[in-house]
Amino acid sequence: MAHAIRFKETGGPDVLNWEEVVVGDPGPGEVRIRHAAVGLNFADTYFRTGLYPAPLPAGLGVEAAGVVEAVGEGVTRVAEGDRVTYTGSPLGAYSTERVMPADSLIRLPDAIGFETAAAMTMRGLTSAYLLRRIHPLKAGDTILLTAAAGGVGLILCQWAKLLGLTVIGTVSTEAKAELARAHGCDHVVHYRHENVAERVRELTDGHGVPVVFDSVGATTFAGSLASLRRRGLLVCFGTASGPVPPIDAMQLAVSGSLFVTRPALADYIADPAERAELAGELFGHVAAGRITVEVNQRHALQDAAQAHRELEAGRTTGSSVFVL
Repeated sequence: MAHAIRFKETGGPDVLNWEEVVVGDPGPGEVRIRHAAVGLNFADTYFRTGLYPAPLPAGLGVEAAGVVEAVGEGVTRVAEGDRVTYTGSPLGAYSTERVMPADSLIRLPDAIGFETAAAMTMRGLTSAYLLRRIHPLKAGDTILLTAAAGGVGLILCQWAKLLGLTVIGTVSTEAKAELARAHGCDHVVHYRHENVAERVRELTDGHGVPVVFDSVGATTFAGSLASLRRRGLLVCFGTASGPVPPIDAMQLAVSGSLFVTRPALADYIADPAERAELAGELFGHVAAGRITVEVNQRHALQDAAQAHRELEAGRTTGSSVFVL
């Protein structure tokens, strides 16, 4: 019998339940996939708490890797036995197996293991579109990255160095600072006892940075804006501390004609051709060893509630996965 994590009401980690589920056969355009590893992402907590609404009862999770066990009518992109990975809707990745749309799947090269894939598909594709689609960064540019020792942070630091960028990263502890440095972060700022914007100005001869990549949200928004140079861009791609506050357009003008964007990965991988291009670049770097993926926390899927507690408490580094 297949199992899945499901929840009937929104709330804290305790609303998550380990249940037996009936999977069934795939219909037209669908596949049945048996998971080998499932990704744990901070966005999962948003669905659990209701910040991101979902019809209840619901499954959870949007990222996993495994093997295709059966294909439905009309499916030609993948075949039974293919190794695949995915990220995105619909919810339900926290499961031993599931039926889902075939169009969501990305073939996984043999050189990349299932745990690595589950740990990096969302984070890696996020890093890909942030660095390759958002702004025309060029070698020699300096960027500011919040949560530099997180799952996206460690991948983005490495990729940024491949592009010739200088990375200033924020961290909460010295252990996280060492981890960020080991993955290419040039300068670390301890945000709990340093003023981020002032430190960024010191490191950039008073100019600020052209782009800030901010995954934290509410508590870092003001400092991120203050770290930008004239006509700089703040990329708010996450809200770990809560949503960003309302934006005063005049504040952007008087602060240097600044720009703010709140992108979503879904809009950068909706086009299959663009998704394949970004995934190909990501997989190429990982398979060649130019980018390493840190899987620093492994959990049993039935322990999802405890995994969420650790994630929300900030006790994780790199990526976390559920191993089946």
